[in-house]
Amino acid sequence: MKRILVTGADGQVGQELRTCLTSFGEVTSLGRAALDLAQPEQIRQVMDQIQPEIVVNAAAYTAVDKAEAELEQAIAINATATQVLAAAAQRGGSFLIHISTDYVFDGTQSHPYLETDATHPLGAYGKSKLMGETAIALSTSNYAILRTAWVYGSYGKGNFVKTMLRLGAEREEIRVVADQIGSPTWAKDLAQAIAQFIPHANPKHAGIYHYTNSGVASWYDFAVAIFEEAKLLGLPLKVQRVIPITTAEYPTPAQRPAYSVLSCAKIAGVLGTYPPHWRQGLRHMLAELYAQTHESANSLRR
Repeated sequence: MKRILVTGADGQVGQELRTCLTSFGEVTSLGRAALDLAQPEQIRQVMDQIQPEIVVNAAAYTAVDKAEAELEQAIAINATATQVLAAAAQRGGSFLIHISTDYVFDGTQSHPYLETDATHPLGAYGKSKLMGETAIALSTSNYAILRTAWVYGSYGKGNFVKTMLRLGAEREEIRVVADQIGSPTWAKDLAQAIAQFIPHANPKHAGIYHYTNSGVASWYDFAVAIFEEAKLLGLPLKVQRVIPITTAEYPTPAQRPAYSVLSCAKIAGVLGTYPPHWRQGLRHMLAELYAQTHESANSLRR
């Protein structure tokens, strides 16, 4: 049985990890209130106190657009804190599993990115995450970096699926970008992949990996699928039309990669299986969300 520390335990992936990792031993899950990654000394104290064998860093600054104006804050969480955590892991003999992003790439390829492909982030968020990756590689030899993409889940407020459900209940017409291509990834599938990786968490398997759900989609495709699946469940929707638009028609502070599909062949070789298709993940997540909503509604009526 292992001692496992999970940071960012209140986030989408962190909350899934709380349940996924319990079979491996004693799991300490810390959110921001208990472990503020902006405080390096706090990181060292927690690591010395818990002395984990495995550290899963699910904490991150993820506000992609806000990062353009808050670069220092993004670097503090995504790079500086990551370096401190990696150094503490090396000192204590812990294996560090760190979640990174497809935004380390510029999206100019037309085929799935390999772990060995050149990085070139377009925005502040991607740059801060790449700095974190570099810091880990320089600070410890006992790590796995898992780059993922387009993450959504039942927990948390700020994800694409929940935004679409909210807008779909309010509006008849929604315009969604159709020229950015990636792989939507359910937080629970990502957490379960991390759990499956734990038995392989040793120097032999150190390095960078890609993990997303299988298949590709544009944000427009993803939105259409969300509404199709939500209607089958009977979720309240007003939306009648989803209109595809270009990135130029929906300007944002941060530039995003046009194509950020990641090859998952390397991690599939370790885990012995390819990730489930994104549409399957979406279907399961919406069913879970539907069950949660009805359960809370029933408890209010009691």
